[in-house]
Amino acid sequence: MKTTATAMALALTAALPAMADKAAVLETYADIAQAGYEDSLSKAQDLQAAVAALIADPSEATLTAARTAWLEARVPYQQTEVFRFGNAIVDDWEGKVNAWPLDEGLIDYVDASYGGATDENAYAALNVVANPTFTLSGEEVDATEITPALLEETLQEADAVESNVATGYHAVEFLLWGQDLNGTDHGAGERPWTDYAADEACTGGNCDRRGQYLKAATDLLVSDLEYMAAQWAEGGEARATVTGDEDAGIVAMLTGMGSLSYGEQAGERMKLGVMLNDPEEEHDCFSDNTHNSHFYDGMGIRNVYFGEYVRIDGSVVSGESLSSLVAAADADVDAALRADINQTMVELGQIKAAAEAGFSYDQMLARGNAGGEALIMAAVDALVQQTSGIERAVTALGLDRIGFEGSDSLDDPDAVFQ
Repeated sequence: MKTTATAMALALTAALPAMADKAAVLETYADIAQAGYEDSLSKAQDLQAAVAALIADPSEATLTAARTAWLEARVPYQQTEVFRFGNAIVDDWEGKVNAWPLDEGLIDYVDASYGGATDENAYAALNVVANPTFTLSGEEVDATEITPALLEETLQEADAVESNVATGYHAVEFLLWGQDLNGTDHGAGERPWTDYAADEACTGGNCDRRGQYLKAATDLLVSDLEYMAAQWAEGGEARATVTGDEDAGIVAMLTGMGSLSYGEQAGERMKLGVMLNDPEEEHDCFSDNTHNSHFYDGMGIRNVYFGEYVRIDGSVVSGESLSSLVAAADADVDAALRADINQTMVELGQIKAAAEAGFSYDQMLARGNAGGEALIMAAVDALVQQTSGIERAVTALGLDRIGFEGSDSLDDPDAVFQ
């Protein structure tokens, strides 16, 4: 597989134009961002419809359909994470839609093993679903009606605690799956559909309020994605910013690739979980979808460098690429980076294939599971190698050194256990 990936990268490189136009490269980048956020919005609207159906007619079938819609919504969204780090508009917004990990007891009931309030988070077990009024930071809060405004303006990062995540994909994920109480054994959350049932069939209590919260969180996700899709459309601020200064725009592209590749994905999302053997470090921990989140994060990096994105309808957005720009400066650096990126996708694909065959990501994290650790660390090593290739591309383009996001798990492993 390694030989095939390398050969593919070299063959594609040979077909690239000799020269590249920075402005055209940035237009492709903005076009891919626009398409990715539009696809994310479309899939979030599908999720919104599935959630409405679940609330209107709770059943095993409608809960399963809502879960499926959530899983499908993650595919395009994860491919947009490469637009973080280098684009301030995305960074200022992203925490509302994809923040993790979260103290789920803020939102709804949890198992007794979860515990309660901690020194770090006084609201870790607030349980908004069960409490129409509560005190937050010394203020009495009327939560009789759970609305998007309540989630966004009052609860999100309440008391300046980052783990008080009240909005976004992972809040919705928890409300659909519930806690995953399987530890490092196989299995996802098992929230029953009756948690949304009416009257005496209701389990978990407060089924009507749970439905209110799920609807509010999903509606807010849709509106947030509408905003970001507009930022990358013609006339949008994000598009104008990244295309308005060519050198700064190229730096933004490389910053997003390198920071996601190294500190965020290889470090915080992957190696840290291996070091701690902790399934709570899974990115999609309630649904056991982490293998897909990792895969599509990697694909997002590939999309940006290769200048190509496959939309959810099967159409392709493509144009002059960052790869062509690097190839014009140093063909060897480009060929090596294309091979590195392809190899990363091979390793992430191995994790995805293993999980889909029944070896779930939380099992891979178990202490003493050498096979799982080998799968994850092969991908970590590939991401680190890929980041070195991105750094060489920065040098080839004559740009100043870029400070990519780091991670203690990679840069100072001893600090993880202090």
